Amino acid sequence: MEDSSIGAQLSAIIILIVLSAYFSGSETAMMALNRYRLRHLVGKKHGGAIRASKLLERPDRLLGVILIGNNFVNFSAASIATLIALEIFGESGIAVAPIVCTIVFLIFAEVAPKTISAVYPEKVALPSAYILQFLLWLFYPLVWLVNFITNGFLRMVGVKSAATVSDHLSTDELRTVVHERSKIGQRPQNMLLSILDLENVTVDDIMIPRSEIVGIDTDDDIKDIINLLRSSQHTRLPVFKTDIDEIYGILHLRNTTHFLTLGEVTKQALLEETQDAYFVPENTPLHTQLFNFQQEKQRIGMVVDEYGDIQGIVTLEDILEEIVGEFTTDLADTSIDINPQEDGSYLIDGGANIRAINRSLGFDLPTGGSKTFNGLITDYLETIPDANVCVSLAGYHIEIVQLNDNMIRTAKISRAESNLPGK
Repeated sequence: MEDSSIGAQLSAIIILIVLSAYFSGSETAMMALNRYRLRHLVGKKHGGAIRASKLLERPDRLLGVILIGNNFVNFSAASIATLIALEIFGESGIAVAPIVCTIVFLIFAEVAPKTISAVYPEKVALPSAYILQFLLWLFYPLVWLVNFITNGFLRMVGVKSAATVSDHLSTDELRTVVHERSKIGQRPQNMLLSILDLENVTVDDIMIPRSEIVGIDTDDDIKDIINLLRSSQHTRLPVFKTDIDEIYGILHLRNTTHFLTLGEVTKQALLEETQDAYFVPENTPLHTQLFNFQQEKQRIGMVVDEYGDIQGIVTLEDILEEIVGEFTTDLADTSIDINPQEDGSYLIDGGANIRAINRSLGFDLPTGGSKTFNGLITDYLETIPDANVCVSLAGYHIEIVQLNDNMIRTAKISRAESNLPGK
């Protein structure tokens, strides 16, 4: 009879170990769930995910029901183990029981189930959500009392209640998630990161500078204007008188095809087809300007400074290229500003935009200061060089090739050996 009593107690302990392992594993699994994956499953009407999401809305209640169950099971097992030890070892069993219980529960009811749950949180948490939801309903008064006392204590010590903690991501946190934890391809990942970076880039970072604007000057001879219309690589051209600040508007070349076909192009006819110019403040963030282009149904804007003077042109294509990259297959082969050399270096025009250089060549030149290659070099030298010199800048060797009018017209750039891929 005594043996059967001990056998029943041992069976009870085994059952309690299993229950303790369940509660311990469920706690780890619920807390380790990927919240964004969980929301995805909720959207697909997954029953376990819906219940798990509901439980996680109040983590204090979830932890309350788990810990109530876990502690009740552990204390019950410890009591039964003490009785067994007393029957087998007598008074010395009081010292033996805690040691044996600690080892057994630590291995089989804590470390092992929590490790499994941390590795496979969905497989454990989603089925467990059904049971935990039932237990929360069954023991709600006790859970409510425990949470009431606990939250009151937390408020006394200045800790925010677990029920009010937000799991929303900041922009920087979202960028980290996309960069480090995304399972999508490299190209879509780069596009997502570029979209997040739009708020850190302004219109003047990517605009075509004033000195490089190609447009129609109404003071020019009509033959020169016709030649420009026929040879232009742009679909929209600004129309101005003498100076770009005296702009009439923007001419879409498709509106001139019938003139060119009939050979009846006149300046007055061109002005009649010219649409009003759209002006953009130079410090407008790109994500704002992309929205503005959409709202205003525009594709090109004249960038102006605080005094209203035109500083350059920005197009919808320029912003899209910040997201998807250059539309040409190899900008270095098609750009007049970037010329590849046989030794692997590049001859680059001093007026080239630094962001365009980085994007087309995969470089990492600093973009926090000057916008042009010439400005970057002169800022580094802190003076306008009066001779061809070589500098080492941000891991790149730069050799000034041509100087003209107090400006670096051309410079050769190559990666430093330590900055080469694989080094």
